[in-house]
Amino acid sequence: MASGPDRNPIIIGGLPSQVPDFDPEETQEWLDSLDAAVDERGRQRARYLMLRLIERAREKRVAVPEMRSTDYVNTIATKDEPFFPGNEEVERKILNATRWNAAAMVSRAQRPGIGVGGHIATFASSASLYDVGFNHFFRGKDGGDGGDQIFFQGHASPGIYARAFLLDRFTEEQLDGFRQEKSKAPNGLSSYPHPRSMPDFWEFPTVSMGLGPLGAIFQARMNRYMEARGIADTSASHVWAFLGDGEMDEPESLGQLSIAAREGLDNLTFVVNCNLQRLDGPVRGNGKIIQELESQFRGAGWNVIKLVWDRSWDPLLAQDRDGLLVNKLNTTPDGQFQTYATETGSYIREHFFGSDQRLRSMVENMSDDQILHLGRGGHDHRKIYAAFAAAKAHKGQPTVILAQTVKGWTLGPNFEGRNATHQMKKLTVADLKGFRDRLHLPIPDKELEDGLPPYFHPGPESEEIQYMHDRRSALGGYVPTRVVRAKPLPQPADKTYASVKKGSGQQAIATTMAFVRLLKDLMRDKEIGKRFVLIAPDEYRTFGMDSFFPSAKIYNPLGQQYESVDRELLLAYKESPTGQMLHDGISEAGCTASLIAAGSAYATHGEPLIPVYVFYSMFGFQRTGDQFWQMADQLARGFVLGATAGRTTLTGEGLQHADGHSQLLASTNPAVVAYDPAFGYEIAHIVQDGLRRMYGPDSEDVFFYLTVYNEPIQHPAEPEDVDVEGILKGVHRLRAGESGEVPAQILASGVAVPWALEAQRILAEEWGVRADVWSATSWNELRREAIDVERHNLLHPDEEQRVPYVTQKLSGSEGPFVAVSDWMRAVPDQISRWVPGTYQSLGADGFGFADTRGAARRFFHIDAQSIVLAVLTELAREGKVDRAAPKQAMDRYQLLDVAAADPGAAGGDA
Repeated sequence: MASGPDRNPIIIGGLPSQVPDFDPEETQEWLDSLDAAVDERGRQRARYLMLRLIERAREKRVAVPEMRSTDYVNTIATKDEPFFPGNEEVERKILNATRWNAAAMVSRAQRPGIGVGGHIATFASSASLYDVGFNHFFRGKDGGDGGDQIFFQGHASPGIYARAFLLDRFTEEQLDGFRQEKSKAPNGLSSYPHPRSMPDFWEFPTVSMGLGPLGAIFQARMNRYMEARGIADTSASHVWAFLGDGEMDEPESLGQLSIAAREGLDNLTFVVNCNLQRLDGPVRGNGKIIQELESQFRGAGWNVIKLVWDRSWDPLLAQDRDGLLVNKLNTTPDGQFQTYATETGSYIREHFFGSDQRLRSMVENMSDDQILHLGRGGHDHRKIYAAFAAAKAHKGQPTVILAQTVKGWTLGPNFEGRNATHQMKKLTVADLKGFRDRLHLPIPDKELEDGLPPYFHPGPESEEIQYMHDRRSALGGYVPTRVVRAKPLPQPADKTYASVKKGSGQQAIATTMAFVRLLKDLMRDKEIGKRFVLIAPDEYRTFGMDSFFPSAKIYNPLGQQYESVDRELLLAYKESPTGQMLHDGISEAGCTASLIAAGSAYATHGEPLIPVYVFYSMFGFQRTGDQFWQMADQLARGFVLGATAGRTTLTGEGLQHADGHSQLLASTNPAVVAYDPAFGYEIAHIVQDGLRRMYGPDSEDVFFYLTVYNEPIQHPAEPEDVDVEGILKGVHRLRAGESGEVPAQILASGVAVPWALEAQRILAEEWGVRADVWSATSWNELRREAIDVERHNLLHPDEEQRVPYVTQKLSGSEGPFVAVSDWMRAVPDQISRWVPGTYQSLGADGFGFADTRGAARRFFHIDAQSIVLAVLTELAREGKVDRAAPKQAMDRYQLLDVAAADPGAAGGDA
C-alpha cells in the first residue's frame, strides 16, 4: 500500500494562480504546439494528445487537476486487458444455469396459493459481475481468516441462492421455500441477505438501500483498524460492495466517500451495477448516471474504472479516428440507451448510427442482428475480469467500478430494459421458452408447459459443477458463508466494578460520568481492555471522555502530522496509527457503521471487539434507527449509550436536542436490551451483565442501550442487600417509605429517581403518605418479559399460568402506583396492564424547549411537587386522603406557574 504523501496528498490537483512564469519562452513553445495540433489535426486530435499528457504526468507524479469525467468508454483499453485465466465457455454454461434457476425460483414463488414474489431483473443485469467474482476473486474463510467481505445487492439474492444450489449448498426444496421462512421451516430462505434469518449463510444485510455502501466503507476501515491494533491480520481481506445506480441516490451511499479516500482504503471496491434504471423508470433519463457518478467519486478521491462496452465495440472504436463515435456515445442520454435496449437492430442503425455518414459507414458491413448485439460491458466476462483485477491491483485509493448493464438481461423482450421490469415476478410459458433457448439449456417444452418451470442442474459430476468447486477450493471456500470462530472472552473480576459501586460520596456527577469512570476501569483489564472500541460523533469532550485521549488515543492511520494546539495540556488531543478511539466527525451514520463493523468482528474475523458508542440520545435511534435494525440483522453486539438523555435534562438546547422518546424507539427493536439507570451501581451491574450476555460462554445476539444523563447528582453507595435480579429484570425497590400512614408507590427511572425521592420526603412530611420508591431500570424489559409470559399462557392453556415479573415484584405493595420519567408517558405506560393496582403515569409529552431544568419539569408536570400531586390525586379518588388535598397541593406548590419552580441544577455537560 502506498504511504505518506503519495497516498494522502493534502493538495490533489489544481491550476497555478500566483506562481510566476520563470521561462515564458518555453511556455509559449508549449502553447504554440497545442495551437498547431488544433490547426493541423483538429480539436479531437488535440484533445487526445492533452489527455495522454495528463496520463503521463500522473505516472510521473506531477500534480495536475483531476478531470471530473472521462469519455463514455471503458477506462481500461483493450491493449491493456490482462490474460483471462478462466474457461469462458464453461463459465458461460455455469452462468446460464444460474440465471435459469434464479428466475425459476422467483417464478415458482409466485405460484397460486403462495404469491410471495421476488425480484428477477436485478440479478439478471448483474449476474456476470457476480460470476467473475465467484470464479476468480472472492476469497472464502477456509484459510482460517475472515476471507473477503462481500456486500451483495439485496435484490440480487435469488441469483446467489441459485448458484449455491448448483454447488449443492441448497436443495430444490429449499429453493421452493424462498420467502417462506416459517411455513417451509427449516427449508425456508429469506427474501434478502438477512444474517439473523440465515446465520450460517449471509454476513451482511444490504437491502435497506444506501446502508450497504456505508457499511462496506466502514467494514474496510475496521479491517485496517484491527490490523493496526494487532487484533487480527486482515491484510488479505478485500471488501466488495455490489450496488445499484438508483441506490446511489440515497445520501448514505455517497455521504462517507471521503473517509475511504482520506484513509487510502485500497482494500475496498464498489461495483455499481449501472443498468440505468431505478425501481420505476430510468435513473437519469435525460442525463448520464455513469458520468455523474464518475464525477462524484473522482471528486471524493476514488479511483474510477468505467466498464461501459463489451468486446463487440472494440473494432468500431478502433476505427473512430475522428472521435465521432465517442462523441455520439458521450451525448446520447441514458433514456435513449434504454430505448435501444428494447428496439431492433434496424432501429439502432437508423437512430444511433444514421445521423452521420461516417457513423453509418462504420456499421455498413454489419447485419442488423450484429448491431442489436453490440453489448454493454457489465455482461462481458473478460472486460469484467480486467476491471476487477485492476481494482485489486490499485494502491492508495478505494476503487469504484461503474459497470453498464441491461436490467432484465437475457429474460426476453418483455423484461429487458422495461420500466416495469423490477416489479415483474413471473415468466409466461412463451417467456420461459425464449429464455431457455437463449441460455441453450436442454429443457424440453413439455416441462415448461405442464406447470411450474423446473430447476436445472447439469449433474454433480459435470464439467461445470466440478469447475465451480475447483474455483471455490482455490479461493478458500464457499461464499457467502458466515462462520463464528470467536471464543468467549474472560470476564472482568468483580473488583473492576467496585469503584463505581461505592457511589460518588459528596461529589455530584452525572450518570454519563459514572459510566465513563467504569469504562476507564474496564479498559485497564489486561484480558479484554484492548478489545474496547470507543466511538463518538465529535462529542468526546461533551461526554467527559477527553480523559481517554492521552492513553487510548484517536485512531488515524497517518498518525498526527501536526503539533496539537493543546499539546501542553494533560488531556491533549492525540492521534495515532494504533489509536483505540474512533472519531468519525459529525456523522452519526458513520459512527453507527463503525459500531456495526466492530460489533460483528467476532463473526467476520473471529476476534470479538466491544464497541462503546456514545452519542446525543436524540440523534441515535431517531436519526440512524435504520442502521440499528441493520445492526440487529447482522447480529452485532456492543454497548450503545444515549447520552444527554431526557426531554428536560439537556437544559438550554431546545426542541431538536430534547430526547423524550428514544427508549420507546428502542423498544421496537427485538435485539435491543434497553436500560434507563439512575445510579452508578445500577450501571455497574447492567454493564457486567451485558459483557456476560454478549461475550460470555452462552453469548446472545443482542446489544445494550443505556440512556445516561448530564445532570450532576449524588450517587449512593450500593446497598448491602442490593436486588441485582431486580436491576437486571427492570425494577427494584430503592427506598421503602418510613413514615406516614397512607401507603403509595412511586416508580421512576433514570434522572427522575431523585425527583421521586424528593416527592417521597414531601409526601411523608406534609401529607402523611408513606410512599415506596422503585427504580424502574427498564420499562422495556419488563414489558418484553410480560409479553413472553402472556404468549406462553395463551399457547399453554392446560398448564399452570405464569405471572409476569413486574406483577410478582409489585404484588403486596399497596397502591396507587404513580410512574414518572423524563420520557413521554408511552414509555412507562408499557407496563400499565401488569401493575397490580391503580396506575397513573407522568411524562414529558410534546416538544422540548430551551429553559431551566426546573421550569421544563414544572411545565411537563414531572417534578417532585407534580409527583406529589399525582399521588394525592389517586389517593383522593380512592378515598384515602381528603378530596381537597390535590387542590391544596396545586395552590401550595404553585403548580400552574412555571416560573415558581426551583430552576434546579445548572450545567453538567457530561
